Amino acid sequence: MVSRKGFCDLGFAKVDTDRHIRKGFSEVIYCAGKTKENIKEISRKIISHKQDLLLTKLEKGVYQYLKRSFPRLKYNPLAKIAYQIYRVKPAKGMVLVVCAGTCDIPVAEEAVATLEVMGNRVQKLYDVGVAGVHRLMRNQDLFKKAKAIIVVAGMEGALASLVSGLASAPVIAVPTSTGYGASFHGLSALLTMLNSCSPGITVVNIDNGFGAGYFASLINK
Repeated sequence: MVSRKGFCDLGFAKVDTDRHIRKGFSEVIYCAGKTKENIKEISRKIISHKQDLLLTKLEKGVYQYLKRSFPRLKYNPLAKIAYQIYRVKPAKGMVLVVCAGTCDIPVAEEAVATLEVMGNRVQKLYDVGVAGVHRLMRNQDLFKKAKAIIVVAGMEGALASLVSGLASAPVIAVPTSTGYGASFHGLSALLTMLNSCSPGITVVNIDNGFGAGYFASLINK
């Protein structure tokens, strides 16, 4: 292992130990495609630098393996996120996470878990898609309280435009891969969100709840 200023070289990975200085949060481990042994070594290095640990796209079996080495590690099975907080942060303003349907909840929960680990107050508004728009309209007071709003939707992805048209806060739209064949595993929702005529929307990639939560936290900072 070779240490250099700003990162630590583990041979198979270079851990960015200065990221919390630049971004306000430590490097996050994307676990899909990594061996459980490599995930453990990266996690150990982050913890040794007294930084928060956040692991995304983590399968339950790998979490159980890691838990034996890191007993304080917690897990959200819906979000497939594990985390260990080094120091509790002062609560920031509120971020609202809006979810179109129950099939979209795992992606929404990834955003929620990311937001909470990064010290944001979070409120959830789930199953309020455009097929029953009255469910959304009865909760408009929440829009006024939010510093940022994350909208998670599959199918045609129209919910993000609707929320943005009603709210003053910036909206982060998250297309999901739920839907029938013509939704093309989230591509239809992605294009709808990118083509929105409502100003104040930014769009992250398909199923990227983590990216939305991270970006919303930067806005809320």
